[in-house]
Amino acid sequence: MSGCVTYIPVEEYTMARAAHEAARDADALRYAPSLWYNAEQAYREGTKSFKDRSYSSAKYSFEQAKIFAEQAENAARVARAGAGDVVP
Repeated sequence: MSGCVTYIPVEEYTMARAAHEAARDADALRYAPSLWYNAEQAYREGTKSFKDRSYSSAKYSFEQAKIFAEQAENAARVARAGAGDVVP
């Protein structure tokens, strides 16, 4: 008897969500819109794939979303600092 174990990317989902929220809190939509858009798109694709139980695709999308969101957050913080905004 053999069983098939499916990897469910819960950790990737959680990390992507945290990075997404941090980018949003850093005002990435305003200061790094292209990176924010990429992060948002990848996160939505990951969420859809996760709900559709296409876990391999979801894992990849969440990993991409995390990368883009982290880049968006960093770019937004640098841009805000350069503009003299208070950066939390």
